[in-house]
Amino acid sequence: MGEVLYIILAGLVGLGAGAALASVLIKNKHQKLEEETKEKVKSMLREAEISAESLKKDRILEAKEKYLKLKSEFDEEVSHKKNILITNENKLKQREQQLSKELEQVKRKEAELDSKKENLDAQLHAVKVKKDELDRVTNQRIADLEKIAGLTREEARDQLVQMLTDEAQSKASSRIKDILDEAKLSATKQAKKIVLDTIQRTATEHAIENCVSVFNIESDDIKGKIIGREGRNIRALEAATGVEIIVDDTPEAIIISGFDPVRREIARLSLHRLVQDGRIHPARIEEVVAKTEKNIDEEIVEIGERTCIDLGVHGLHPELIKMVGRMRFRSSYGQNLLQHSKETAKLAAIMAAEMGLNAKLAKRAGLLHDIGKVWHEEQELPHAILGMELAKRYKEHPEVCNAIGAHHDEIEMTSMISPIVQASDAISGSRPGARREIMDSYIKRLKELEELALSFDGVNKCFAMQAGRELRVLVDAENVDDQTASKLSFDISQKIEKEMQYPGQIKITVIREMRAVNYAR
Repeated sequence: MGEVLYIILAGLVGLGAGAALASVLIKNKHQKLEEETKEKVKSMLREAEISAESLKKDRILEAKEKYLKLKSEFDEEVSHKKNILITNENKLKQREQQLSKELEQVKRKEAELDSKKENLDAQLHAVKVKKDELDRVTNQRIADLEKIAGLTREEARDQLVQMLTDEAQSKASSRIKDILDEAKLSATKQAKKIVLDTIQRTATEHAIENCVSVFNIESDDIKGKIIGREGRNIRALEAATGVEIIVDDTPEAIIISGFDPVRREIARLSLHRLVQDGRIHPARIEEVVAKTEKNIDEEIVEIGERTCIDLGVHGLHPELIKMVGRMRFRSSYGQNLLQHSKETAKLAAIMAAEMGLNAKLAKRAGLLHDIGKVWHEEQELPHAILGMELAKRYKEHPEVCNAIGAHHDEIEMTSMISPIVQASDAISGSRPGARREIMDSYIKRLKELEELALSFDGVNKCFAMQAGRELRVLVDAENVDDQTASKLSFDISQKIEKEMQYPGQIKITVIREMRAVNYAR
């Protein structure tokens, strides 16, 4: 029992000592942690102070730099405005000086004007005195003349008026006679123009190339069959086709004469079929002619459609397509009307495209501009006006209608397409070879053109080019300088205008070429 107590006491003492020791150790540890924490806090405070001091210095430096920059900008602006003020002050001073000079000049001119006014007043007074003296002398002379002539002033005035009236009437009569003569000449020219237009509208072209077709045959024996017994076959053929069949001594040929090219073509094709068939009698002739007319009508429509497709013209009325096809068998001044219309359409489209206009409308107007020439009914209207009315009837565009009606200046042009079609029509008709022109006269005109240029001094050679549209003149470079070459070009153009007749215009190009030639030996 005593040992147990001893052991318990010993254990209690040990526990107390351990607790005390543990308490001391824990206290030391807490104290050490506290000291470390204080040290860290102090260190952080020192670092914060250092960082704050550094940041403060940076902000101060930035503020100083910004202040210096603003101060520099302010100084520059002040200096700039000061310079502007100084410049304005100098300008004002100069302006004041100029105004002072001008004021002095004005004062000086006013003084001069005052002096001139005084001088002028004196002269006016002198003139008035002289006028009074002149009036007195004039009245005295008039009185003396009245005594000598025995006439008063009114009577002399009446006689003078009568004389002037008689002279004026004489001059007026002469002037009226000149005006009447000029009017008669103009009326004659206008009458000729009207007659020519009428001939053109009725298509009575009397050239052999446009009124005659030749039908070739293999043997002259066929001529008898075509004529028939007592001429009944040829009369039936003429009655059915409306043309004249000429059977003469021309070997292996029969001449078909008529003003309507469609009728001539029908007659030619009918003869071809009759000769191939061999059966030639009046009933057969009428049957063949009827079939040929039907075929020709179909061919006309086909030609019109093919032409529209080739040109890219769409949406035409069937009657207008038929008129386009009929152009194939119509000629104007020796030029095939369909070819002329196609050329006009293409030229108009090109011009319209170059000018930024509607090329399709221009092409359409160019193709249809002469449809008035192929209308099958007789009309007294000009072909341009008739074509315009037909285009309106078949609902064509107003600009197309105006271009058709105005291409001969018979109505006012209301769109830019109208002058384009007119110019294209003139170009197609005036180009060399398009319309009838005798080759000999054409060559003669070109030779005369070259000879005219060779007649000038200093010209070595000259060449008519571009079918007579351009004349190139080569001059002697040693005897003709640049200024003389320019004058020579003008003189040649003036002489051509005075002495020659030609379509369109001729470009005169004078070429002066200086050549230096040496030889290395």
